[in-house]
Amino acid sequence: MSSETLFSKIIRREIPATIVYEDDDVLAFKDIAPQAPVHVLFIPKNEIIPTLDDLQPSQAHLIGKLALAAAEYARREGFAQDGYRIVMNCREDAGQTVFHIHMHLLAGAPLGHFGTPGR
Repeated sequence: MSSETLFSKIIRREIPATIVYEDDDVLAFKDIAPQAPVHVLFIPKNEIIPTLDDLQPSQAHLIGKLALAAAEYARREGFAQDGYRIVMNCREDAGQTVFHIHMHLLAGAPLGHFGTPGR
């Protein structure tokens, strides 16, 4: 498993990103190709896990930390009451392009139905 990803470079501030949330375990930044008016990626800072399939039981708490960070961000930014979506993609067929687990937060407009294959 490579320890070098685009996201690890963002964590180390080697490449620019619009960081909107950070704590000891999680970093969040705006997606460079947003799929909604608000599209933020939440990543674990201290462990590089390529896919959700690679997550070990001892690392399960990281998913909870990502979700809690996303919820905190949604409340802080004022769109939690209107609603938001969090999504994790696993591998190419699901749309994963960076192999460092991450959670997408999408909000800012009605998001409609989810998961239509081929679109």
